[in-house]
Amino acid sequence: MITKMNHVSIFVLNQDSAYDFYVNKLGFKVHTDAAMGPGMRWLTVCPPGQPELEITLMAIDEGMMFKGEAAAQMRDLVKKGTFGFGVFECDDLKATYEELKAKGVEFKKPPTKEFYGYEALFLDDSGNWFSLGERSKTTS
Repeated sequence: MITKMNHVSIFVLNQDSAYDFYVNKLGFKVHTDAAMGPGMRWLTVCPPGQPELEITLMAIDEGMMFKGEAAAQMRDLVKKGTFGFGVFECDDLKATYEELKAKGVEFKKPPTKEFYGYEALFLDDSGNWFSLGERSKTTS
């Protein structure tokens, strides 16, 4: 029986730039940054409140995973914002939105009230887009 997921991948155009974005702008922690053979790098980061989930910042390079034109096609999909997607949570969306905007994070949608809580949409430095949400507070 599967009990949990511990790694998920986000395809990035440049691992150095992605490192800077996820660590210095979003505030994630580096879990692993190691060489994996010639020209390959295993780079994982974790949200500060979820160290058991490693997000692999996976370079889109021709090689083991991508053959022939597949790497160029994948890079194009990521650049266009048509491939990557994820949902992150925070405790105070308005404050987090202002903090990330001040660090240069590009938002496609400001904090907006939705049926499930508040949400803003942002892009990483590769073109992947993410929802940033604050759950509605329930009363007891």
